[in-house]
Amino acid sequence: MRIITFFLLFFSTLTAGAQTAFDTSSLVRDNRGIYSLVVSVKDSIIYNRSFNGKKNDDLFNSQSLTKNICAVLIGIAIDKGFIPSLDVPVANILPALKEDPDKRRQLITLRDIMNQASGLWHENLERLDIYLNMTDPSGYVLKQPLLSDPGSELHYNNAASHLMSLILTKATRQTTFDFARKYLFAPLDIRQVEWPKMKDGYHDASGLLSVHMSTVDVNKIGRLLLNNGRYKGRQVVSQKWAQLLLTPTRTYPAPWGLTNTTYGLTFYHKTFNGEAVTYGMGWGGQFLILIPGLDAVVSVNQDVNDQTAIRQSNVFMEGIFPMVFDWIKMEHTK
Repeated sequence: MRIITFFLLFFSTLTAGAQTAFDTSSLVRDNRGIYSLVVSVKDSIIYNRSFNGKKNDDLFNSQSLTKNICAVLIGIAIDKGFIPSLDVPVANILPALKEDPDKRRQLITLRDIMNQASGLWHENLERLDIYLNMTDPSGYVLKQPLLSDPGSELHYNNAASHLMSLILTKATRQTTFDFARKYLFAPLDIRQVEWPKMKDGYHDASGLLSVHMSTVDVNKIGRLLLNNGRYKGRQVVSQKWAQLLLTPTRTYPAPWGLTNTTYGLTFYHKTFNGEAVTYGMGWGGQFLILIPGLDAVVSVNQDVNDQTAIRQSNVFMEGIFPMVFDWIKMEHTK
């Protein structure tokens, strides 16, 4: 019994986060903004630690990682025939676009929405105090003049991203959350999720109200994609869709994130120290980082504080992540 107890305690120490070089770094040790960090390699969690009074099963504000989760849901909806394809004109699902005299609006596709390249944008949509109090935020964005031809340019637009939730709801005849619970969260054994609605009655897809999940459960989403859409032997989303999210056919230069990063289908893409990296990024330093060549997923949740958000994000990606990356490569890919 003592031997069994020893090994249980030993294993618990490893998964909770055994001492590493980045644990002792001041970037982690003295960081009041970091809440939870989880690393998995080859289907095993090798690091799981919470900070600053948080617990491993706390639900965190995922911010724009919400878009990445919606991207997986879109793939499932296409797999199951609820949505014809990524290139379906959005006007086929949201008929209000057909009424506009600018015929270009009828050319906007679901792919354009997920690429932040719909052309829909208005400065009021960047004012959260205005946007979050709109009774019909989705209707507002659909009525805006186009900044550019659909598919031609990236204009990051939270309000346009929210259209993913409308599209999912109208195409599946289920709320986005109900669809996610049935086809994504239940198969991944994700049981605790909070997902608020915007004032238009649709669950937020922009990341402004956000899905709230544990960092471990966010990590499962990344693991699902690295495993070609499979989780514990079950095909949750098609291999084709998982691969498309990792390597989209078209990307656009990203205005932020790591240098030389591109954006496509809600994810950022970058070569980091010789490895292809795909990552989701949310305000304040919420990250879901996929490293296919190392079979590794890194997820982190941090404080959402407008005054420190950009610094918090930069500290992780420019300081902490490189140490985590080196640790994975040296210790867990031998």
